[in-house]
Amino acid sequence: MSTWVVILAGGVGSRFWPLSTPTRPKQLLPLVTDRPLLVDAVERLRPLADPARMLILTNALLVDAIAGLFPELPRSHIIAEPRPRGTAAALAWAAQEITRRDGPAAVMISVHADWAVADPEAFRRALTKAVGVAENHHALVTVGVVPTRPDPGFGYIQPGTEVATGIRRVARFIEKPDRERAAQMVKAGDLWNSGIFVWRTGDFLDDIRRLTPEIAPALHVYADDLRGFFNAVTPISVDVGVLERSQRVMVLAGDFGWDDVGAWAALRRVRTHDALGNVGHGEIYPVAARDNVVHSEDIPVVLYGVSDLVIVVRDGLVLVTTTERSLDLKDLIDALPPEVVERE
Repeated sequence: MSTWVVILAGGVGSRFWPLSTPTRPKQLLPLVTDRPLLVDAVERLRPLADPARMLILTNALLVDAIAGLFPELPRSHIIAEPRPRGTAAALAWAAQEITRRDGPAAVMISVHADWAVADPEAFRRALTKAVGVAENHHALVTVGVVPTRPDPGFGYIQPGTEVATGIRRVARFIEKPDRERAAQMVKAGDLWNSGIFVWRTGDFLDDIRRLTPEIAPALHVYADDLRGFFNAVTPISVDVGVLERSQRVMVLAGDFGWDDVGAWAALRRVRTHDALGNVGHGEIYPVAARDNVVHSEDIPVVLYGVSDLVIVVRDGLVLVTTTERSLDLKDLIDALPPEVVERE
């Protein structure tokens, strides 16, 4: 058996504007530790796969920066998607690349670059168990995270019949619910859909060819043409395009302090905070202030008697918003002049 790791590291991460930019997106920023998120992701996975068996899928703007972070990673293992076409296309291309290099029995672990994981050892144990399930059952395995709160920002997995101890078939995937329904699902034992997937590349590609007409024809016609493939596919997520259509999807529960670092407000959950819940980077002085997120690369920031704010200072630009409004900065970015949004 050969185990490979695929890390999805595309996107800009606009919800971390103004710190995140097209050439310095969130996966290259030290948001959880003092290292970039992508470096954290690679380091926690090194015990499972050395650089010779890692692929990083990203966009063309980031290839040089990623190569600089990981000089030991073969350059050909940093794959630049010509255009974003959804996770089904990205993972299908990665699975085909691994099959080309190592055969259809190779097991592929797929993760994202923008996560926080509090217990890396438990994370790796869950992945190792998932590898065994993928091998023994020829299953498409997802690791569902045990929820710590009824979060309407995540998708959920409803476990079905038990296959073996701790391993169940997936009864259904549920897209982001409202808060009331999320609370009901957490109480019922449903799991967060983390986006952690493990499968043999041959099994996954078989299901792509059988079940995913949005991807399958392009995979056949453009098997050796990266640009042609990404131009020809129809964008679709792997959840919708493959997992919701397949009969061999299994789930195991993982409890390792996982969180999606999706917006400024998430830093209150994943970073060390003071006694009043403030999270800060840089020279920060909170006085009678509670539950704020502050990131300053330039100047000292003093907070007095305020709560639930996000304050970001970078290169003379200051963003002030609430933690709630910071969950989606798209409307703000669309309303600003390009010279403000695009400053590097």
